[in-house]
Amino acid sequence: MEQEVKKTNFNPEPSDSLGFDIEKEKKKDQVLKVIKYIFIFLFLTLIALSSILPFYWMIITSLKTDVEYRQAVPTFFPQTINWVNYKLVIEKTNNLFTTVLLNTLIVGVVSTILSVLMTIITAFAFAKLKFKGKNLLFSLLLATMMIPGELFTTTNYITVSNNGFGWFNTYTVLIVPFMMSVFYIYLLRNNMMQISDSLYQAAKVDGAGDMRFLVKVMIPLTSPTIISITLLKFIGTWNSYIWPRLVNKDVEWQLLSNWVSGGFTYPATSEASQTLKMAAACMVTLPLLILFILFRKYIMRGVSRSGTKG
Repeated sequence: MEQEVKKTNFNPEPSDSLGFDIEKEKKKDQVLKVIKYIFIFLFLTLIALSSILPFYWMIITSLKTDVEYRQAVPTFFPQTINWVNYKLVIEKTNNLFTTVLLNTLIVGVVSTILSVLMTIITAFAFAKLKFKGKNLLFSLLLATMMIPGELFTTTNYITVSNNGFGWFNTYTVLIVPFMMSVFYIYLLRNNMMQISDSLYQAAKVDGAGDMRFLVKVMIPLTSPTIISITLLKFIGTWNSYIWPRLVNKDVEWQLLSNWVSGGFTYPATSEASQTLKMAAACMVTLPLLILFILFRKYIMRGVSRSGTKG
């Protein structure tokens, strides 16, 4: 006797016996995801606008006249664009802008080169060389990062002023005290630690010295981080304000940040022209903005990635 096999088609429905609607829940999840992304984008947009607003205000103020700037109700766009402010910045300072710019370039380039060289050598020593007390010494260096920078400024000022160095109103006092950065050493040392020790051992077997291995292998592999350190150091020197103001009183030895904060006063009233100050601030900020736009990928890559993978 043949048994008939009944074939049943299994057609799952979007809802089960308990009344759970799968399609409805999917749509709800999609709506919640869209709302979440909208909220995130709105939040990031507000943060971006709040960051851009000071720069926008600086630019439009530099293009205003003093009369428009002193109005009770501020304007968010110049009534008349006054490009002459940038010309007056040079004329009213008797070409002092050129002198201060040269000071900043000299201090920035020399201090950056010396700082990067010292950072590379020190980071290589802590990453690959073996000597007694290496970990303890590195821990002590990291501990100094917990000390506020103002204390270093005070200590350096007392050291320079009380020991008869005669460094005031010189390039030396702007370069030497802050050549070393523990953070840059820490950053580069961590990247060098990612490079396999087998490369170092193979170089030793081939007869290569430490300096040759550093120049031929370590520096090329860690070049993104080195470029980042170079740019960040130069930007930090360019924006330096407190230390140059303490040690160099003469106007001829000031840097751009100090020069912008003072001057531009009217002889009759001794009142500072805020429009000229903002024009000078734009002139100082523009080179850094161009530098960041050109090398931003190196800064991001050097801070985020390791020396090698695997």
